[in-house]
This record gives sequence, structure tokens and C-alpha cells, in this order.
Amino acid sequence: MRNSHNLSRRRFLAASGVIAGGTGLTRSIVQEPGSAAPNLEQVPLKIGHRAANMKMVGNFDVFKVARRIPGLLGVELQAAAGNPDLFDLDAVRRYKKEANRWGMIIPSLAGVWVKGGSIRSSFAGIDLMQTIRASELLGASVILAAFFDQNAPDMKVESSYGPVVELLQRAAPFAADAGVTLGLENSLNPADNLKLIDLIGRPNVKIYYDVHNVAHYGYADQAIPGIALLGKPRICQVHVKNEDRLIAEPGLIDWAAAFAAFNAIEYDGWYVFETSHTTEAQMIEATGKNIDFLKTHCRMPLE
Repeated sequence: MRNSHNLSRRRFLAASGVIAGGTGLTRSIVQEPGSAAPNLEQVPLKIGHRAANMKMVGNFDVFKVARRIPGLLGVELQAAAGNPDLFDLDAVRRYKKEANRWGMIIPSLAGVWVKGGSIRSSFAGIDLMQTIRASELLGASVILAAFFDQNAPDMKVESSYGPVVELLQRAAPFAADAGVTLGLENSLNPADNLKLIDLIGRPNVKIYYDVHNVAHYGYADQAIPGIALLGKPRICQVHVKNEDRLIAEPGLIDWAAAFAAFNAIEYDGWYVFETSHTTEAQMIEATGKNIDFLKTHCRMPLE
């Protein structure tokens, strides 16, 4: 049986020990002898990893493992997957406790739809509302709402995109009251995503940009230019991946060029790894190398 989603718009913020959008957790800065003083006026580079790609969905030790990777500050959890899932509020409280214990942030929740469901399901609104509730309690500022292939609307046909627009318009005010942005990740090209976001017309409904996916779904020539097309106002979060290779290695995306494009629009949100891994040890080693590459090429704008 589904949990009730009769939300009181302020109740969960009052009950939560954190404010959606960030937990206030920080890492101590260790300055090496002879090194330049850190620029404390610089917005910190925010780097996370998906629990699903760490192969730790439903595992409360995910933050303990993530903590072993220098430079990794957060973990993106799955909402409807795992046992227990995040529609179980006892599990939500446990995840919150473990994140605080290990000094990790939960920047976002993904995997919104229950098994067999999608954004086109009759119960999609319930899935979104329950995920909004979990996000508010966990302090996650972004919900990844994914829809690919046959679940993605045809942006040339109003009867196809209309129901998606209506659903997200209805959910957006509840998400906004929880301090949450709905981030759309799909198989559309950047121009169609621009059209979709503008039709929805809600400031907290944006694109969760996956440069690799844009190329994978047949728009390789638009993947990096799409960053400027959508711009900072419409991009809420970014997935980073190169399948089972390091992001510095050849693949569908030139990540140095992609990061330069994000720098150009002064993107200051989270970069979340969605890389493939074979073992925990391989994941830790590869993610460390990927973080080094990201830090070499990314910068956060000065306030």
C-alpha cells in the first residue's frame, strides 16, 4: 500500500533538521606546507556519485564508502528502488542519520517511478509527491524525473507533450514549497528540452543535463552546444560519465570541452558521476581519477 501523500506544505521543513538545498555540512580544509591559501570566496566545486552506479541502492553504508573517496561530497539516492526504498519514512530517517554521521550531502534523488511505472503512469503524481516528501526530509534540492524513448513526449504533438506539461505544472508548487527543483532527464534534444521547460513555465522545473545521453540518443553534434542553448537558468544539475572508461579517455563526449562550456555559462551546481564500475575498489580508484580530471577543468564562478 502506498504511503499517504497528503502533504502539509510547511510541516516537513519544520520536522527536518536540515533545509532543502543543502545540509550545511563541510569538509575541513587541509593546507599543505608552502601551498597557497585556499580561496574561501570561491564557490566550492560540488561533486557527487549515484548510489545506483556505486551498486549500493538500499544500502545504508553508501555514505561510509563514498567518504573514502577524496573530493566526493555527496551521494545521489534512488527514491523508489531498493529495500527499503525512500517511500518508507523510517528508511529516510536512517539515510539522513547516516549521511550526517559520515559528513556527506544528499544533493538529489533519482529513480522516482515505482517498478513498471513512468512519467505517463496514472500514479506518476503520487510517485512525485512521495519523492518530494523524502527530498524535503533529506535536504535534497533536486529530484531527477527521467523519461526516455517511448515515455518521452513528441514535442511536435501537443497531445503527446500536454499531459507531461500538466503533471509537472501541478507538482511544481509542492516541490517549490519543499525547496526542491524538478530536474528533467530524457531522450529529447536540447532544443526540444528548451521548448518543454518554457511550456511548463515554472522556475523550479529545469533540465538535469546529461551530455553523454544527448550524444547517445543521436544528437552528438548538439550535446555540448546544448549547454549554452539551455544556459544556467535552465540547468539544475549535471551527470558525468563515459560508460566504463575514465572521463579523460576517448568516448562520446570530449569532457574537457564540455566542462569549458559549463564554465562559460557559470554553472555552479553539482556534478554527479554516473559511471559504470565492476568492484568497490575499482569504483574508488576510478572516481578518484575522475575527480582529479574534473577539478583540473572545472571552476565555480565567484559570487
